[in-house]
Amino acid sequence: VSGVRDIHADHAASHIGKAQGIVTCLRATPYHCTRRKVFLPMDICMLHGVSQEDFIRCKEEKNVRDVIYDITSQAHIHLEHVR
Repeated sequence: VSGVRDIHADHAASHIGKAQGIVTCLRATPYHCTRRKVFLPMDICMLHGVSQEDFIRCKEEKNVRDVIYDITSQAHIHLEHVR
C-alpha cells in the first residue's frame, strides 16, 4: 500500500495479517456461537476433546480454555516472527 518493495516487509506484513486474522476469529467466536456456528480449527478442538456444541453452549471448562490458548499461541508465534 505504501509502495515499499522489500521482501522482509512483505514477510512481516504476512505474519501480522495471519495474527490479526486469528485474533479476529477468536473475538468473533461468541457472536458466531449465538448463531450456532463455530469457525475454529476442529483439529485443535478434537485434540482437547472439545466439540462445536461445547462452544455453542458457552462452556468454560478447562479443555475449552485450552483450545483458545492453543489458538492464541499460534497468533503469538506469528507476532514473534515479525519481531
